[in-house]
Amino acid sequence: MEKLNINFEHCYGIKKLQHVFDFSNKSAFAIYAPNGAMKSSFARTFSDIAAGKESGDKIFPARICTRVAEDDTGSAISSEQILVVQPYDEVFEHSEKTSTLLVNAALRKEYESLNAGFEGAKDVLINAIKKQSGSKRDIEKEISSTFTKADNELYKALLRIEEELSTQKDAPFTDIPYDVVFDDKVVEFLEKKDVKDLIDEYITKYNELLDSSTYFSRGTFTYYNAGTIAKNLADNGFFEAKHTISLNAPERREISTREELEELIAQEKDSISSDAALKKKYSALEKLITKNTTLRDFERYLSDHEELLSKFSNVEEFREEVLKSYLKHHYDLYCDVVDKYKAALKRRTEIEAQAAKERTQWEEVIDIFNDRFYVPFKLVAQNRTQVILGEDRMLSLGFTFEDGAESVSVERSRLLEALSTGEKKALYILNIIFEIQARLASGTQTLMIVDDIADSFDYKNKYAIVQYLKDVAESPNFLQIILTHNFDFFRTVKGRFVGYGNCLMATKSSDEVTLNRAAGIDNVFVKDWKVHFHDDPKKRIASIPFMRNLVEFTKGEADPDYLKMTSLLHWKSDTSSLTHGDLFNIYNGLFGSTHIPTDPQKPVINEIFDQAEDCLNAGDGMNFENKIVLSIAIRLKAEQHMASVIDDPNFLASISTNQTGALLRRLRQVSPGEPSLSALDKVVLMTPENLHLNAFMYEPILDMSDEHLRRLYADVRAF
Repeated sequence: MEKLNINFEHCYGIKKLQHVFDFSNKSAFAIYAPNGAMKSSFARTFSDIAAGKESGDKIFPARICTRVAEDDTGSAISSEQILVVQPYDEVFEHSEKTSTLLVNAALRKEYESLNAGFEGAKDVLINAIKKQSGSKRDIEKEISSTFTKADNELYKALLRIEEELSTQKDAPFTDIPYDVVFDDKVVEFLEKKDVKDLIDEYITKYNELLDSSTYFSRGTFTYYNAGTIAKNLADNGFFEAKHTISLNAPERREISTREELEELIAQEKDSISSDAALKKKYSALEKLITKNTTLRDFERYLSDHEELLSKFSNVEEFREEVLKSYLKHHYDLYCDVVDKYKAALKRRTEIEAQAAKERTQWEEVIDIFNDRFYVPFKLVAQNRTQVILGEDRMLSLGFTFEDGAESVSVERSRLLEALSTGEKKALYILNIIFEIQARLASGTQTLMIVDDIADSFDYKNKYAIVQYLKDVAESPNFLQIILTHNFDFFRTVKGRFVGYGNCLMATKSSDEVTLNRAAGIDNVFVKDWKVHFHDDPKKRIASIPFMRNLVEFTKGEADPDYLKMTSLLHWKSDTSSLTHGDLFNIYNGLFGSTHIPTDPQKPVINEIFDQAEDCLNAGDGMNFENKIVLSIAIRLKAEQHMASVIDDPNFLASISTNQTGALLRRLRQVSPGEPSLSALDKVVLMTPENLHLNAFMYEPILDMSDEHLRRLYADVRAF
């Protein structure tokens, strides 16, 4: 994008603004905009575009808003292309996308492929078990918490039981419905003391019957073992191959079919379960179960599987047996998961070690901040390895607060409590740098609107910001529009990287805002006002403070020319009698020129007030000379009024320094009810006592709104 065409109407404080930003020679523009002119409204409008929100006039919402921001092809600037940097936003932090600065694409791709291998196998296993068990629970968590006591350690759980499963011969509890048997209410019921006592009594009797059984044997050949054997033999064609089983009993018995074996097992089971004493004990337990309506599913299942009751003396141990039965039933799938996980584990460890050594762009961002900005803390990336490999989505920053030789790590919230406003702003700048670097890394074409980012910073950090913006300007993917009401900052970015041709000044009239090429940024007196001293009355009046300073520096404060110049900045007994001839003579004497005024007898004071009147109709903009003319006129009008009310020529003549303040103090004494006192207080606040080179080249005069000065002049001329 080489050009940006904007057309804003009724966008917050902007009634109308049309401009074409031509980036073909420079990638950055700087706009000086006095407070209230357009700066915040301009940034807010672009923020709306970035956020996909409508803009408008909040005070007059009925006004129709126009918002056009297009490139040189006529295409609208997309929201993704816009980054608006506000002066300060304490809650602004690096976004998820900025964590991509940590990515080593090759490492992450390999790491994710390793994960994908065993994760895919794990999903197949878990789905098979869910189908097998009929469970709607999170089986992954069930397995993990059962074998590790943590619900997020599935692979650790699978590895823990690897040897047990390899030696386990069968899967006797494969068909048990997990949600019915291990329902939370069932487990809670089975843990009650009276229930456990009844189960223990039942088990004692059940074991006695097993011990006396013809075919079953406690702990080795139970009903479940026998049933599993019958099924497995039949499924594997044992009986079809005409093999037989010989059962060890007082009378040996040959079994040649599955049906014959299952019938024998059923008969033996019935002989045990029909035992009167055992049935009585089961009946007592059954009564407790049926009293609890929430256990109906469990009661129905248990009534058909009474032999399972002996397993409930230790519910958690039984849960392990059931889950291991599911896993054994799907042993091939289990082995696939474990084998892939173990195969990836070694390489995964190597990748993690390599990632820990990687230096990423995050470190470069942190180095930029630590090296360039002056704050009492240092930064460190805490979980960089995890973010590189995709295990964590966001990077965590660590803060080390430094005080002399001592240092301590602190949390961000505690750090913010200890920082000054300027230091908090520096931390905010860090997050902006993260955002910019993420865009640089992704190659995103970005239009960055910078709204007084360095406002209220000390000079060291202000210049650090300027240098970083200069670095960004060197990227082919970034365009910048830098807005400021601080003339010193404006002049700095001009000199560092923006250039005179891309410096604009905003002027606000009653109908629109216009952006014009800047003038008078560097040495306005030598390059502009001195050149036009003889033909531009405003620039001539604006030159008076410079000329007075030059006389002071070269001839001293006792020199007659210095006293005459002072009388043009403060109301003195001779102020009204000083003429253009006097002013031109001083100018020619200073600079060796021969300029002749068109009306040498005209009092300078009249010209000052005439030009001040003309300034009242100017638009709100930079207007260097207007601000100086208005400031001089305001002070002279105010002092003329106070001298008139005080009416003490001797007192006026005795004032040697800080005349405006001295007159105001005397006025309060002689006329405490004077109605002009409120306006006069503003005069002292808004116009510096000494209008000299430094005082008005920086704050407050240049960065003060024209409108404020015009209103104040209107107030003082009405005295």
